[in-house]
Amino acid sequence: MAEATPDPVFQIQRVYLKDISLEQPNSPEILLNQDQPGVDIQLGVEAATISDGLYEVCVTATVQTKIEEKTVFLVEAKQAGIFEIRNMPEAQLSAILGIACPQIVYPYLRGNVADVIQRGGFPPVNLAEINFQAMFDQQQAAAASAAQEAPQIVV
Repeated sequence: MAEATPDPVFQIQRVYLKDISLEQPNSPEILLNQDQPGVDIQLGVEAATISDGLYEVCVTATVQTKIEEKTVFLVEAKQAGIFEIRNMPEAQLSAILGIACPQIVYPYLRGNVADVIQRGGFPPVNLAEINFQAMFDQQQAAAASAAQEAPQIVV
């Protein structure tokens, strides 16, 4: 009699705001400038093993607005989630950590970033929807390309 394979497990344990900061280094003078600021948004995803079957996935955002070369405001935020993931093939696990988990965490990050910017006295900056599948595929392709370009050492 064949031994039964345990069912896959995917559960959200917790979603939480890990870190957020708002800096206005040139206030109050910059607030009197009527020019339209430029906005730069950077996003990232990190995953780490907490213990057997438990993973922390963090989605980070850096939002910086500038008028000329002076910063109007800078927001750095890290939204995280703890996920229980068990009985998954390795290839499927990396996709879950790089796609499914960030899709769950990201809406919380969007709301927190917009809220802290608004509480800082600025119109909210709404982060765009992200295609985490495309982002994951791009990272996988870049990693594969880097592995092929690495010099081969033959002993």
